Amino acid sequence: MKITIVSVGKLKEKYLKQGIAEYVKRLGPYAKVDVVEVPDEKAPENLSEAQMVEVKQKEGERILSKISQDTYVITLEIEGKQLTSEKLAKKMDELATYGKSKVAFVIGGSLGLSDEVLNRSDFGLSFSNLTFPHQLMRLMLVEQVYRAFKIIRNEPYHK
Repeated sequence: MKITIVSVGKLKEKYLKQGIAEYVKRLGPYAKVDVVEVPDEKAPENLSEAQMVEVKQKEGERILSKISQDTYVITLEIEGKQLTSEKLAKKMDELATYGKSKVAFVIGGSLGLSDEVLNRSDFGLSFSNLTFPHQLMRLMLVEQVYRAFKIIRNEPYHK
């Protein structure tokens, strides 16, 4: 399976980069994982509704340019479906079983995802009703993907 994590914004925190690198390394025997950053759109603090839409559209174009037509897209959304780790593992196992060997997880910027990205999404996933920084979400996501493969293979989880 080829997994791409497409995320808006540049990761600056060294500890998060190290954590993500560790889980990507651990995922090596199970999947090829690429973490792709697309630039966030610079915008002033107080945006009008129209400006927010424009920012999301520009970021959305950058996101969509990184996703091929034959990729199954899972967007991280506040309004998405919440799954247990076991159910996420089952979903990923089903994707592999039914020939969806390319999967992209998409993490939007601070304003969320454009309508175009949401329309391209095959599945909306929510980690919680809480809001998390998108930099931290990358680490949480890659850890859950690793956990999913461990569950699929009935292997013990290395903490």
